[in-house]
Amino acid sequence: MYARPKTIEEATRAMATEGALAVSGGTDVYPAHVGKPLARPLVDLSRVAGLRGITQTGDGYRFGAASTWTDILQAPLPRAFNGLKAAAREVGSVQIQNRGTIAGNLCNASPAADGVPPLLSLDARVEIASATGRRVMPLSAFITGYRRTALAPGEIVTAVLVPKPAPAARSAFVKLGARRYLVISILMAAALVEKDAQGRIARAAVAVGAASPVAQRLPALEADLIGCGGRPSALVTPRHLEVLSPIDDVRATAAYRQEAALSAVGEALDLAAGQT
Repeated sequence: MYARPKTIEEATRAMATEGALAVSGGTDVYPAHVGKPLARPLVDLSRVAGLRGITQTGDGYRFGAASTWTDILQAPLPRAFNGLKAAAREVGSVQIQNRGTIAGNLCNASPAADGVPPLLSLDARVEIASATGRRVMPLSAFITGYRRTALAPGEIVTAVLVPKPAPAARSAFVKLGARRYLVISILMAAALVEKDAQGRIARAAVAVGAASPVAQRLPALEADLIGCGGRPSALVTPRHLEVLSPIDDVRATAAYRQEAALSAVGEALDLAAGQT
């Protein structure tokens, strides 16, 4: 079965079909099926009205599920989104950025999904629709494990919601790969920093990807950064990374990732704090 709904109601009905697979940009779905028959019903969400676009709301920003990485790069967003824009530049090639969507990056639930750490640092939430209504949940609860999400049968992601950041908030994103571009992440870090009038850190949010089955925030580090007036990288210690659980794979060893995380987190923090 191939369905191409035009409304969210049609989309949720089509997704209720057993085994249905949603696709929009197709940059993850199609490569995964090269040389294999597509036995599952396919629901093409690329023409569903209202799923694309980035808008400012009363309390934040709404990224329609079908908004592409190019849309994000071109949107007039405050500096708190610089980390997300930096991640958008790292998602494959320009052609992939033109097609790949923000919701697809989340629903694919890869530990190496570039968009997840910066969105975690922005306290993003995920808006989900089904035939019975809509619900919103934190991104930190949406991705439940390797290639797993909290989506139930018949549900689709309709938007990613980000609360309005403080005017002083700045963010950064650092990606480590085997080469500069067109590469799956070995490790990545995102940081958001808010400073007070004295130039000290009033709030920090730090997330690391590709070092656990799901990207992780670093709450102990975030707490220890409060009041820091110098270079925040000087405060990062192995203790702050204990929540991570890196693995050995074809791209790197667990030990390498653990050591690289110290450097990447420190670099991201210094960039967000304007200390580079």
